[in-house]
Amino acid sequence: MDKARFSKKPKKVPARSLDDIPEALRDNRKVTQRRRSKSVTIVGGFIGLGVIGAFALLWFLTNSPPGKVSQSSVTTPTASPTTSDRPSNENVLLGHFAYPEASPKDLQPISRDRQIKLRKAAAQQFRAMSASARASGVTIVPISGFRTVKDQQHLFFDVKAQRGQTATKRAEVSAPPGYSEHHTGYAVDIGDGTPATNLSTKFETTRAYKWLSANAARYSFELSFAKNNRQGVSYEPWHWRYVGNRDSLETFYKAQNLKSRPNP
Repeated sequence: MDKARFSKKPKKVPARSLDDIPEALRDNRKVTQRRRSKSVTIVGGFIGLGVIGAFALLWFLTNSPPGKVSQSSVTTPTASPTTSDRPSNENVLLGHFAYPEASPKDLQPISRDRQIKLRKAAAQQFRAMSASARASGVTIVPISGFRTVKDQQHLFFDVKAQRGQTATKRAEVSAPPGYSEHHTGYAVDIGDGTPATNLSTKFETTRAYKWLSANAARYSFELSFAKNNRQGVSYEPWHWRYVGNRDSLETFYKAQNLKSRPNP
């Protein structure tokens, strides 16, 4: 066997120049090189922008004026609800709120003698409520509805003088003129036809009161002065108010501005 044949060194293949590569392959190589170069440039640009942004944020945080902090980065603490037993309102007098006086043209009768009146929406619902109670064998009758400021003047000051009451004591059972729910045309005093329970806490023992407690809300009436109410007004199981439309709801709840749940 010829040893020279196997010990012969391989020939060196000269490196191919770009001109020796077919044109299609040359184009692909150039494109690949350009893409790599472009990718490096883009990545370098993003890194540069990130570094600039970080320095800008650091400068802002270290050079912002004291106390001037972005509002979006601060959580505003929620105010704690008031624990006061009485509502806070500028239009309060002796525990009663100021209410507007209804116009006579907005009133409709709810009693047989047509003397006791409420605003139209309240009157319609009261009549429907009365009919429903009667169908259940229960009697509810209106004792007092709309009262003018002049009427309330007599009920507060004249009766106070007759009974020798202080203004504070009188306010426990009667509102000063201009501060009565009866001025609104939405409030009504209700009885069961028995004089002994009229305008008395004994009314809570009647079938009429029990029926109202269970059904009055269906007709948008609610008790105004429950036991231990926040206004400090004496408990009045006979006194109900209508809150079945926007005007009546705003009349009472905007004026009172109570932050707790309403009376049941």
